[in-house]
Amino acid sequence: MSRSPGIPRLLRRLNDRAALELLLGDGPLTRAELGERTGLSKVTAGQLLARLEERGLVEVAGERAGGRGPHAALYAVVASSAYVAGLVVLPDSLIVGVADITGRTVVEITLNPSDGGDLVKAVHEAVRRACDTANVSLSRLRAFVIGTRGVVDPGSGDVRWSIDLPAWHVGVLASLRETLGASVTIENDVNLVALAEHAYGAAAGHDDFVVIWAGVGQGLGVMLGGRLHRGISGGAGEIGWLPVPGEPLPIDVAEPQSGSFQRLVGNAALRDLAREHGVTGNSVPDLVRSGHEGYLDAVAARMAVGAAAVTVVLDPGLIVLSGEVGRAGGERLAAKVQEAVARVCPSRPTVLASRVSGNPVLRGALVAALEQAREQVFSDTV
Repeated sequence: MSRSPGIPRLLRRLNDRAALELLLGDGPLTRAELGERTGLSKVTAGQLLARLEERGLVEVAGERAGGRGPHAALYAVVASSAYVAGLVVLPDSLIVGVADITGRTVVEITLNPSDGGDLVKAVHEAVRRACDTANVSLSRLRAFVIGTRGVVDPGSGDVRWSIDLPAWHVGVLASLRETLGASVTIENDVNLVALAEHAYGAAAGHDDFVVIWAGVGQGLGVMLGGRLHRGISGGAGEIGWLPVPGEPLPIDVAEPQSGSFQRLVGNAALRDLAREHGVTGNSVPDLVRSGHEGYLDAVAARMAVGAAAVTVVLDPGLIVLSGEVGRAGGERLAAKVQEAVARVCPSRPTVLASRVSGNPVLRGALVAALEQAREQVFSDTV
């Protein structure tokens, strides 16, 4: 059976998708500009824009003055053609963001869960509140990504294990999908930070890098070849349990403070280190932000233990420091970690501080949701 009748349809679909991506990244564009960038003739580009306009995906967004002839219409993606939601679930708060298909965040709210025993109900209420605030119907959400602490099973998509969210258990994903009526994905929070850094932050333009999250807990986001590496069971990046010489090995995996690397660089350890160096502050980020050179050198030496271990195994080339401690230390701490890693490691990765503004987990959740939504909305255009 001949497949040739499907070829023009496939080409139109590919051209439409390429045009939409160009309009998102470089738009608004005129028909001629779109034709030049896609290699299509003016006639074909015009037919393409007519199709997308009929589907409600593009619209005339203005005019561009030309020479002596009439002004050329500028085309842009219709921002309201689809929406996505991202949510960060913490033990004491729910952070929700809603963005349109262009990636513009239209609302961001933070709520305290009204019913800590029913997390699915709390999530649904938070999303409903955010949609009401943004004047966006819940049914218009095309993708919904939740960032949370813990291990997410790459196969089932369910939370396999979470320390501080006992209600976050296997089966919760199915309940969320039934309740929200949207495409729901749960993802590890530090993996989402890696997506945000890749899209907007220090790792933009890098397809091989890691994010070290330093804060209440220690985490690692790994991107190799432009794709997140989650591991077979979703446990890749649980760097808090990295064995460290001189620190006791974990005695109970259910106790997060028992991890060797966590004992070395966790909040309790950095507070003790601050006392030794005569540094005072209300919180660990305050200590790191205002600490003198000697204290930061000591903090960097400890963080370099984990960074060097990751480097000799993965050789990522770039390490991004994030989390409360990493962001508080900024480029000053990053430079010291880079120097410390270079002293103990044959590879010499670049170490940078996070450059993502706002909540990096939420921004990563929206990045992941937008990728899913655009795949749905833009792939079926013919």
